[in-house]
Amino acid sequence: MEPSTPRILISEVGPRDGLQSIKSVMPTAAKLRWISALAAAGLQEIEVGSFVPARLLPQMADIREVVAHALSLPGLHVAVLVPNLRGAQGAFEAGVHKLTLPVSVTEEHSMANIRKTPAQMIEEVRQIVALRDAQYPGVEIEAGVSVAFGCTLAGTVTDDQTMRMCVAMAECGVDEIGLSDTSGYANPVQVRRLFRRLQSELGAKAGGAHFHNTRGQGLANVVAALDAGVTTIDSSQAGLGGCPYAPGATGNIVTEDLAFLLEAMGYNTGVDIDKLIAARAILAEALPEEALYGHVQDAGLPKGFAYADGRAPSAPQPEGCLLGAAQ
Repeated sequence: MEPSTPRILISEVGPRDGLQSIKSVMPTAAKLRWISALAAAGLQEIEVGSFVPARLLPQMADIREVVAHALSLPGLHVAVLVPNLRGAQGAFEAGVHKLTLPVSVTEEHSMANIRKTPAQMIEEVRQIVALRDAQYPGVEIEAGVSVAFGCTLAGTVTDDQTMRMCVAMAECGVDEIGLSDTSGYANPVQVRRLFRRLQSELGAKAGGAHFHNTRGQGLANVVAALDAGVTTIDSSQAGLGGCPYAPGATGNIVTEDLAFLLEAMGYNTGVDIDKLIAARAILAEALPEEALYGHVQDAGLPKGFAYADGRAPSAPQPEGCLLGAAQ
């Protein structure tokens, strides 16, 4: 690995974004085993759930038990999503390391997703930051700017619209602002342009990328974000997830495929892809009716593959061509 090549943080959002988007409710015991397996595979940040009423998202009814378990895992940065001040209070009290606040660029998505206008959500963020500053210093707050590249409900979203919300979030005092392609609208040119503008205007507060693979552009958009200097990428094991309030926005990018892409390009993630693939077995057992996506788990790591930091794969590599005769 080149000394100048940055380490890329893969932020795993499957236990939150993945599970909240499916009808099945994953048993708590399986969820805890899954999070442990993800951490053991080298993922250093996991968004383990969201603090929302159980009547709205029964998949998150066990959030406090899940957070307590995640906090017991050495070295794991425990993140959660909170949509309002009440959820933030619960998350602060639970001892999480990071809060992500979903803030929509468009009024249509904001009302569908969190039942508040963007203006109301800006005020909510101000109150959450004030509470953090007064009682819970040290907890990170990220604003995840939803439908930053386009909105299924409202249509086209301009760069200026997105940046207005990003600037408002910076003025509220959040620590970082990430851009989310909630609806799967983004293309690489747009991603590169918008992240460069985010960094130019907001400096150190410019955060990570959250892409959905709804139209098959997910990994191409990751490469564009890397070109723009982004160093945190969200993903979900097996591609679980999608915003339930953005019609058709299924499919987060697959963590296993993302880790392989990054390592093959020479970026250090610290992830063991073989252990990551092994963790899928927990999902397959606990969620037998859910589709699991990705390519690396079927093809395996290529012969001669080595991690960017010089590690060898933990599982044996294939001896010959996986597909048989050369094409």
